[in-house]
Amino acid sequence: MEQRTRTAKIQEYLYRHVASSSIPKQLHCLALRLANEHSTNAAARLQLPSAELVPALVDNSYFHYVLASDNVLATSVVATSLVKNSLHPAKIVLHIITDRKTYYPMQAWFSLHPLSPAIIEVKALQHFDWFSKGKVPVLEAMEKDQRVRAQFRGGSSAIVANNTEKPYVIAAKLQALSPKYNSLMNHIRIHLPEMFPSLNKVVFLDDDLVVQTDLSPLWDIDMNGKVNGAVATCRGDDKFVMSKTLKSYLNFSHPLISRNFDPNECAWAYGMNIFDLEAWRKTNISQTYHYWLEQVITIIHRFKLKEKKNILI
Repeated sequence: MEQRTRTAKIQEYLYRHVASSSIPKQLHCLALRLANEHSTNAAARLQLPSAELVPALVDNSYFHYVLASDNVLATSVVATSLVKNSLHPAKIVLHIITDRKTYYPMQAWFSLHPLSPAIIEVKALQHFDWFSKGKVPVLEAMEKDQRVRAQFRGGSSAIVANNTEKPYVIAAKLQALSPKYNSLMNHIRIHLPEMFPSLNKVVFLDDDLVVQTDLSPLWDIDMNGKVNGAVATCRGDDKFVMSKTLKSYLNFSHPLISRNFDPNECAWAYGMNIFDLEAWRKTNISQTYHYWLEQVITIIHRFKLKEKKNILI
């Protein structure tokens, strides 16, 4: 019975991984249809925003929101719910960042489905000057990570086939394979000060949320010189969601982690953060982030080499 229970749990984790790693046919077809619409319909390739509204993109009297995603439909849900629930939609400027392949479908969607009076900007990463002028540390780290991972075959099948590890360990390893952790869209927020050098404050939104209230009061929060304003997830009525500390995410059995972090430090929700970019530019947060990203990739590389050596033995 224990063996059957274990097998069922692992099967559930595998199905969840497959579902999260796949692109539903409808979404794939939507992007293709929008790309075709962009090439054949002039109304689907409008300049976003229009020329007379461009000055608002760097005007700090507006409420600036940033959303990075390669999912057109998810982005539309966030954008629509943000504008529809706002008491001041005319003051909203939404900066949508996407990748090269999704740029034309994203532009087509918001050209054909405007959210006036809000101002929508759609840009691909390649359209940012800083992105093309020199090295982008987070991009280099992710490319290195991809090269490391490419050396080791097996993927989810090899993880599930391990009969000695506990189901929750297998679940963690499968989760680490999720495309979102290797997506540049998930990491690009660390470059917000460089991407928006003229802005003082922005609210960053993930593409997996629905706004249900007016977010204007966020702009009245006194950050007291802090860089990031977020919702703590270590205390609250929901014990599953609101019980997250750093030990929920980091492996404190590794000496590098245990020496530098407090396992009981409160974690925070990543889906909606308010960033004081002026305060951020006075810190070395971005450099620290890149340092730890490199450390993690190095740890993964060493672990994989050790794992591969054990298999050969």
